[in-house]
Amino acid sequence: MLQLPDFPWDTLAPVAELAKAHSEGFIDLSVGSPVDSASRPAQVALSSASDAHGYPATVGTVELREAIVSWYRRRRGVELGQNNVLPTIGSKEFITTLPLVLGLGAGDVIVYPQVSYPSYAIGAEVVHANAVAEDDPKNWPSDSKLIWLNSPGNPDGRVRSIAELERAVSRARELDAVIVNDECYAELNWESNEPSPSILDPRVIGESRHNILSVYSLSKQSNLAGYRAGIVAGCSQLLAGILAIRKHLGFMVPAPVQAAMIAALDDDATVSAQREVYRKRRELLSSAILAAGLEIDFSQAGIYLWVRGNTDSWDLARKFATLGILVTPGTFYADSSHVRIALTSSTHDIETASERLKGFSK
Repeated sequence: MLQLPDFPWDTLAPVAELAKAHSEGFIDLSVGSPVDSASRPAQVALSSASDAHGYPATVGTVELREAIVSWYRRRRGVELGQNNVLPTIGSKEFITTLPLVLGLGAGDVIVYPQVSYPSYAIGAEVVHANAVAEDDPKNWPSDSKLIWLNSPGNPDGRVRSIAELERAVSRARELDAVIVNDECYAELNWESNEPSPSILDPRVIGESRHNILSVYSLSKQSNLAGYRAGIVAGCSQLLAGILAIRKHLGFMVPAPVQAAMIAALDDDATVSAQREVYRKRRELLSSAILAAGLEIDFSQAGIYLWVRGNTDSWDLARKFATLGILVTPGTFYADSSHVRIALTSSTHDIETASERLKGFSK
C-alpha cells in the first residue's frame, strides 16, 4: 500500500472546534471552495447534454478543443492549435498523476515551489521521485526532470512576471526538463484587469512550446469546482504522449461536463461579475486585517489572503478561531509564519468576519 503523509486538514480539527464554539456562530475561511452559483450557461449546457449514453473521447470533442484554443487566444494572448490542448478531470488529478504519466521514478528530481499546495510533492511521492522545493531557477538540480511553477500561487497569491517566467523556462531548457505552470487563478488578478501572464505567452517562450505546459481550471473563474473541469495546454508532442496514456487509464472528462466547459469558456460575463464579487470581499477583509495590525504578503491574485502576524501560524490560527473564524495555518504549505484566508465564503460572512476582527488581539 502506498504510504502518503497524513491529510493535513485532519490536524486542524481542534482549532475548528474552538472556532465553532463561538457564541455568535462559525465562519469558515479555511477552504477555497466556491459558494457562488456556477456559470448559468454552463449549467444549461450540462443539462442539455445529460443524455450522454456513449463513452466520451479522452481527447475531448472538437468543439471543446476549439473553445479552449479560442479562450487562450482571447484571454491569454496565446495562439494554439487543437493538438496543443486537452481537457482534464479538474486540475488536481493531472498535477498528481503527471509524474506517473511521464514515467518518472526513484532517483528522478521533481522541483516545485517552496511555499505551495501539497499536490506537487504528493505527485513526486507517488512515484518515489526526489521532491525539491526551490524557487530560484539557478538552484534547480542538474538532474531535474519535471519543474512545477504556480503563478498565481496558492496559498500566497504570488504572481511571476514575464521576465521571471522567461528565466524559469530558460533554465528548464538548459536542464532539458518538462516545465509546467499551474495557472488556475489567472483570471482573478488584482493588479490588472487582464489575466496574469501565462507560461505559454510568446514573450516567455519565443517560438517553441517544447516541453512546456500550462494547467488551468474552471473551478475558480466559473465556479465549476463540482464539475471537475480542467485544461492542459502547450507542447503538442508532450500532450500526444500524455493523451495515449490517459486513454489507457480511462481519464475521460464526462460528456456533459465537456459541453458545460464549452459554454463556460465563452462566458466572459460570469467571470467578470465573479471577479468583482471577490474584489469586494477582498477589499473588505484586507482592510479589516490591516486595521487589526496584521500584514498581508503577496496576494496579488487568487482567492486567498496570505497573512502574517507576530507569532507562528498555528498560534495565529487559534487567535482567529477565538473570534469564530477558521483559517488555514501556513505549515500546511511549508510556511510557519503565515495563515491562508479564503475569500470564498459569502459576502455576508466576509462582512461579519471583518467586523469581528475589530476585536483581534495581537
